[in-house]
Amino acid sequence: MPVPCARCSMPLPKWGLASEGAAVCTSCGSRNTPHIYPAAFTQVQPARGETALDGEAACFDHPANRAVASCLQCGRFVCRLCAVESAAGVLCPSCVAAGSAKPTVAADSRTLYDTWALTIPLATPLMWPLTILSAPAVVALAIMRWKAPISLVRPNRWRFALGLTLGILEGVAWVWFIVYVIAKIRAGS
Repeated sequence: MPVPCARCSMPLPKWGLASEGAAVCTSCGSRNTPHIYPAAFTQVQPARGETALDGEAACFDHPANRAVASCLQCGRFVCRLCAVESAAGVLCPSCVAAGSAKPTVAADSRTLYDTWALTIPLATPLMWPLTILSAPAVVALAIMRWKAPISLVRPNRWRFALGLTLGILEGVAWVWFIVYVIAKIRAGS
């Protein structure tokens, strides 16, 4: 990176910058006293990926390089040269360039649908007219969310099964009640 002259903004000569004293601009002749970190004068070696051995995963873009990770978005293997670290994880250059990486936030809570599927049919008989709505809702909830992540603490689905059973029983009870009422009305007339 060239260091500009303070007066004319032309680049100062590198041999003048390497000395401890002032650097004289070759364009305007002004004396500049730049303070430059020594790292500015070191030659940086380009990063090289490790060579992939037989049987090891190779980078998608550099087939000779050993893969160190896979892209969080598309799953491609990436080498050390291609890996782009983000808050979400490692991404490949293609996903970064396409902007397809969606920010992911770790969930600090989960909706426990299995608990809801059990609580609704147990709570609604207290207000029994609501069971005509809650019974089909619980059956739909249990079926739609059966594969949703459940609690890490209780890794089985017995609440879904019991809630589904209670929802079906409430639905059957309503159908029986409606048929019974219609039969009584017809018998009375």
